[in-house]
Amino acid sequence: MELRQLNYVIQIANEKNFSRAADKLHIAQPSLSQQLSKLEQELGLLLFRRTTNSVELTQAGQVFVEKSQSILDAVEQLKQEMDDMAQMRRGRLVVGTLPITGSHVLPLVLPIFGALYPQIEVVLVEETTAKLEQLTASGGTDISLLSLPLIDSSLAWEPYLEEEICLAVPRQHPLAKSDSPVRIADLKDEPFIGLKRGQGFRQITVELCEGAGFTPQIVFESSNIDTVQSLVAGGMGIAFVPQMLTRPEGTDFAPVYLPLSTKPTRTLVIASRKGRYLSKAAQSFITALNETIGQYGSKRS
Repeated sequence: MELRQLNYVIQIANEKNFSRAADKLHIAQPSLSQQLSKLEQELGLLLFRRTTNSVELTQAGQVFVEKSQSILDAVEQLKQEMDDMAQMRRGRLVVGTLPITGSHVLPLVLPIFGALYPQIEVVLVEETTAKLEQLTASGGTDISLLSLPLIDSSLAWEPYLEEEICLAVPRQHPLAKSDSPVRIADLKDEPFIGLKRGQGFRQITVELCEGAGFTPQIVFESSNIDTVQSLVAGGMGIAFVPQMLTRPEGTDFAPVYLPLSTKPTRTLVIASRKGRYLSKAAQSFITALNETIGQYGSKRS
C-alpha cells in the first residue's frame, strides 16, 4: 500500500467518477483503475461499487477513506513541521476569507505581512461561510477569516475583532432624521435587503430580527455588501451593516447609518481545524492580523 494510492481512493470518492478523478490527479484513467484494482486485491476487499452511471463507496471503502484522510493529513502536517524547522520563514499559506470581510481586512494586513515575510506565498480563497467552514475542516485552507457563529464543531477559533452593527436606511426614510437609536422591533414592517443564503452576515440579519419577534421581509438579495448598500441608498429597503463596511459620509450611493438600541455586534474570528498543526507562517499571519486590526480599531475609536 502506497500513500499515492490513498490519495487516489479519496479523489475517486470525492468525484464519484473515474474520469474526473483521473483528470484531477493528472494521470490516465486506465492507470487509475489499475492502481485501484491492485489495492483492492491487496486488501481482499472492494472499496467501490461500480455501475454504468456511478461509483459508490462500500462500507469498507468508507472506513478506508476516513482513515486515509487522517494518514495523509498527518503526513502533510509532518512535512509542514519539518519545513518550518529547516526553512523558518519560507512556505505557503492558504487563507480563506469571506468576500465582504476580506475586501476590508486583507488590504490592511497583507502589505505588512508581505514586508515581514516576503518569501511566504499567500494564497487567498474567497468563498461563502458554509463553503469556507467545509474547506477549513477538510484542510483545504490553513486558516480562514470567518464570523460567529460557526456551525462546524470540528473548527477551533479565536476572535480578532468585535464590531458594532448599525442600520442603513435611505436618506429619504423617516428614520434618517431621528436622533434616537432604533429599536429592531420597530422594523418588522420594513423591506430588508440582505446577503444571499450561505453568507454569515445573512444569518446574523435573520437572527437579529427573530430575536426582536419577527422574520425579516427580504425583498432583494445580493452576494456583495456594497450592492446591498447601494440598493438601500436607492430607496429599495433597509439593511443591517457591520461598522467596518459602512461608506464614508458624502460617498456616492451612501445610505444613512443609524445606531441600534441594543448595540448588536458581530465577532470576526480566525478559524482552523481542531488539532491541526499551525505552521510558523500561519502563526505569524495571525500575529500580524491581531496587531494590525488592533491598531485599526484604535484609530477608528
